[in-house]
Amino acid sequence: MIANRLKASQNNNALLTTFNEIDMGNIIDMRKKYQDIFTKKHGIKIGFMGFFLKASSYALDCYPIVNSAIENNEIVHRNYHDIGVAVSGPKGLMVPVVRDVYQKTVADIEKDIYN
Repeated sequence: MIANRLKASQNNNALLTTFNEIDMGNIIDMRKKYQDIFTKKHGIKIGFMGFFLKASSYALDCYPIVNSAIENNEIVHRNYHDIGVAVSGPKGLMVPVVRDVYQKTVADIEKDIYN
């Protein structure tokens, strides 16, 4: 069932997968230093996806054509950043869509993904 939906999504949507090597040292150090404080304040651990989505949103600001669509032979620019992210859940792979990423904090993004 999940595989069929993933295949249908692949057939009907433009998908992009990238692999990049980046230095995550500062984020790893920050997570170690502030994990307990963050968890007490927000009720959720600091993950990597919040930072990844926030960086993706900044990239969409720099290259708005990536966040555009073609409708009726016209390029339609989106003025929002709704980003779907694949995560493992108790029932298998899920793809929550985080709406308006550019307006959210890393904590809000993490809550949207994992709650």
